[in-house]
Formats: sequence, structure tokens, C-alpha cells
Amino acid sequence: MDASAYFKGKKITVMGLGLLGRGIGDAMYLAECGAELIVTDKKTREQLAESVTQLESFPNITFVLGEHRLEDFRERDLILKAAGVPLDSPYIAEAKGNGIPVRMSADLFMELSGIQTIGVTGTRGKSTVTHMIADILTKAGKSVLLGGNVRGVSTLALLKESTPEHVAVLELDSWQCQGLAEAKVSPHIAVFTTLFPDHANYYKDDPGRYLADKANIFLYQSPDDTLVIGKQCAPTLIDTYGEHIVAKTVIADESRLPSEWVLSVPGLHNRYDAALALAAARASGVPDDASRAALAAFRGVPGRLEFLREAGGVRIYNDSNSTTPEATLAALAAVGGEGKRTILIMGGSDKGLDMSALLLKVPDCAKRVILLAGTGTDRILANLPDASVYDDLRAAFAEAMRYAEPGDTVLFSPAFASFGMFKNEYERSDAFARLAKELA
Repeated sequence: MDASAYFKGKKITVMGLGLLGRGIGDAMYLAECGAELIVTDKKTREQLAESVTQLESFPNITFVLGEHRLEDFRERDLILKAAGVPLDSPYIAEAKGNGIPVRMSADLFMELSGIQTIGVTGTRGKSTVTHMIADILTKAGKSVLLGGNVRGVSTLALLKESTPEHVAVLELDSWQCQGLAEAKVSPHIAVFTTLFPDHANYYKDDPGRYLADKANIFLYQSPDDTLVIGKQCAPTLIDTYGEHIVAKTVIADESRLPSEWVLSVPGLHNRYDAALALAAARASGVPDDASRAALAAFRGVPGRLEFLREAGGVRIYNDSNSTTPEATLAALAAVGGEGKRTILIMGGSDKGLDMSALLLKVPDCAKRVILLAGTGTDRILANLPDASVYDDLRAAFAEAMRYAEPGDTVLFSPAFASFGMFKNEYERSDAFARLAKELA
């Protein structure tokens, strides 16, 4: 779809450039469309050097880095807000006070493209379910655009590729769902995987606000649309929002996946995710044989219980994107097998989540725990007195491999955020994958 006329000549402030590629792609696409851009970020030019370098050649981009300025949120046609920018930001308030629309990449794409959209949210499982659905639809011969909360993908730039024949499959975190409310739009097929406490710092320990943002994935659906809800979170969603759910509703868990279907990815939680993907595929009119073949071939998403290799009889899994205790519990259950044969590397930056269930379970599942330094690790250290603590991932991994014996599993599943030692969970994931690859 050629949406360049919509953006040409508009004065747009892009709030949040970042380092993951999404902000770069958004800014580049808007610049190519002929918009007059101010790109602003609290990170400095030096911190954002990789991103800035890719955009410096555009004469219609002005950079304001290391700060935000109120004047950049006045006399503009549009503010494009990055995920994680709070709605109570004074800069967002300035824009709204001046009658300027504040939008995000995913909801703007959905509005302008007008194509069929499948959106996936949830605390755990949304990345896996999103990629499972995309693989199924591709296997069924459909033209798929994969975007949303996907590393390196500008959802807005997907407008260049979209045609009426395409289906967009979007992973939507709570902030992107927050943007759906601004546009009053929801996907034609919405999938809500699970609901656990998360982002407590951002939502100021108010789980209702967290759920309220995520609920936008279905609040603007029509009776012709479909909502797939994972059984784990169905009671909460229905109790809280039942009277506002108008779409056809399907509740699914692993029991809805035919027992004879074999998956390549381990764990009951992956069968749960596959059941949700199957329900979404059925709502899209995909025959079960295509779904079965695609799910059998699905190898997982990098950094999400990703099997990296076996070295000296030791299996190594990268679950770096597990930033909640529930995710790490699921990973331990999936790879633990018989007996305590898992060396767990965990720890990092605190998100204010309740770690009690994980701390009770770890001694039963892990033969050794190795911790990465951080504010979260400081909070739990007293509960794991025999654990080693490292401020270097290479040293932590080296101890894990020294301690591991043939038949053991080394599992990197932090349960905490990556900030402090790493820029983000993707840098952390890449670092661990490189260490595993370097083994002789």
C-alpha cells in the first residue's frame, strides 16, 4: 500500500529512536514518504550512534537527543510514540493539550492498511504464538506480514509491502495495546495468551492498569471478529471485561491440541501456545493439516527456550527473554526431565515482581544456581546462599559448563530484566548464544 501521500509534508515528532531497529525503520519510512521529522530520545547521540548513522543522510530529519523539549510537541501534525513511553509523560500531555494526535506504529499500520490483522498479546507466550501463527499461515499459502513487537521490524514500514491479499500477524505488548485505545481499533482475530504480574515499575504496582492496556486488543472488535483466550487467563478476562467482549470467543489450552500432534519444541507451555495458534488458524480458515505440519516443524523463537547445542553431553538452552518468574518456572519444567540435572543461570535487574514461587521451586529443580549481578539478584540472594554471583556472563557460563556433567542441562533463564549489565534482553540473548557457539 502506498501511504506516502498520507505522511508527505506532515510535521511529525518521533518520540523514542532506540537501538532495536523498530524506531529506525519508522523514522526512515516517514522520511522516505516526505514527512518533516524531529527524532527525539533521552539517550545521547553517542548512545544511539548505531541508529543515528542510518538516518543522518536524510535532510528532512532533525535530531534532538539526550533530552526531550516541549517545543517539539507543539505545532506538529502527529506524535509517533515508542513503546514504553508513559501516557502521563509531560511531553505527551503537551501534545494532547495542543490537539496533536499521539499514535504508535502498530495501530497506525492497522488503520491505514485496512488488511486482515491477527494480534497476539499476553504476559507469556505471545512471541511464540505469534511466530507459530505466521508459520502456519505461510504453510497454508497465505501472504503474511510479521510485525509488532518483533526485533528489527518497523511495523509502519510494512505499509510499503501490504496488499489486500496480505494478513498481518502482530505481536503486541501492553504498550502497543495501549496505542490501540488511541485509535479505537482491535485486530480481526485477537489472541490473549496468559496474564501474570509484569512491568510493576511502569504500572506502579497496579495490575488493573496493566490488564486495562492489554484488554484493548479485544475491546474494539466487532461481532464478526474472533477472540482466542488462553485458559489460564480466561476467568480474569471474562470476570473483568465479559460484558465488553462482543467477538466470537474461543477458550483454549493444551487439551485442545490433538494429543497425536508432535512438536519439536519442549514443554507443556509450548503445547498450550500451539493450541492457541491452532485456534487462530482455524478462525482464519486454515485447514488442520497445514497447522499440524507447520507446528511440527516449528523450532522456536531465538531467546525463548531456544536449544542452542549439545556440548560434551550437556544440552544448552537460551531462554534469555524470560523476564518473569513464571517464565523461568515454565522453562525449568520443560527441560528438567528426571532428577536435578539442570544448572540454572538467572538474575538481573529488578521489575518488582513476586519471586516467592520461583525461589521455592528452584531447589527442587536445579542442581546449581548461578546468578548475574543486578538489583533483582540483590533482592533474592539471601534465599540462594549457595549460588555464585558474577557481573560477567562469560564467567557465569564458564562455571556452569565446569559444573555440568554429561546428561545435564545448562539453562539460561534470568527471570529478571537485562538492564544494567546489558542494553536490553536481545543483547543479553546474543551474548549467551555467542558463548555457546564458541565452545569447542
